[in-house]
Amino acid sequence: MGNLGFKLKKFFQNKNTVTILGVVLGVLIIFFGYNYRVNQAIQPVDIPYAKVSIQPRTKITEDMIGIAQVPPAMVKGKVIKNPNLIVGKWSNYNAYIPFGSMFYEDNIITESRLPDSAFINIRDGFTAFNLPVDVDLTYGNSMFPDNFIDIYLKALDPDGKVIYGKLVENVKILAVKDNSGEHVFENSEQTRRPSILLFAVPEDIHLLLRKALYLQNVRTIAAELVPVPTTQSYKSGNKENLTPIISNQELKLFLEINTGLITEDQLPDVIPEEQ
Repeated sequence: MGNLGFKLKKFFQNKNTVTILGVVLGVLIIFFGYNYRVNQAIQPVDIPYAKVSIQPRTKITEDMIGIAQVPPAMVKGKVIKNPNLIVGKWSNYNAYIPFGSMFYEDNIITESRLPDSAFINIRDGFTAFNLPVDVDLTYGNSMFPDNFIDIYLKALDPDGKVIYGKLVENVKILAVKDNSGEHVFENSEQTRRPSILLFAVPEDIHLLLRKALYLQNVRTIAAELVPVPTTQSYKSGNKENLTPIISNQELKLFLEINTGLITEDQLPDVIPEEQ
């Protein structure tokens, strides 16, 4: 036994032996380390994916999610790897998740954080306004969010003659909604009929439009607000800075004279609630 220990001690004291062992050990470490890294890079991982196309503002249920094995190299960015972090959440207001797509953190939010996309785009100092419409008034459902419109006033003068003219111009549509408050163009798989044009205007114009709606129910005036598409935003080349303005001071005066004794509390409430 002692003789064996002596031989081993002598073996390890040999510099050539130690060098060879070191080289072999280094090669083994590199070999197994390389294999580990390669396996990590090519070993598929389980990733949730959309089994159906998911529209914006949609609650995600378990049956909408599948699991696929994906090479790690394809998993980039803020991909959600745990399906439990997706079920019961909502697709963001601006997120369309196509069939077969992975789920990303920015596209999935809780219901409490889900905003109405229209309200996000209201400029400071502007007030939201709901204009009642139908398919005919929207030119066969041809008015879309981000389009610009002019608003015309149609009414009867004291002689019973029809007056018609542009009241407000440069109005940007924020949303088109149906009678349930759902966005008409949000879900491409459903046919929805327009019932409301949502836009925002400065407070003075907001009050003027409310006065026009009030006069809708006055039989001798029968005021009506008519949205008309405009290409002004494209001509100007700077549509983000276009501001709604009153186009016709005579029509403004007409509305103010006929609502002179009406308080603001008596005017129709056209400020929408956030869905």
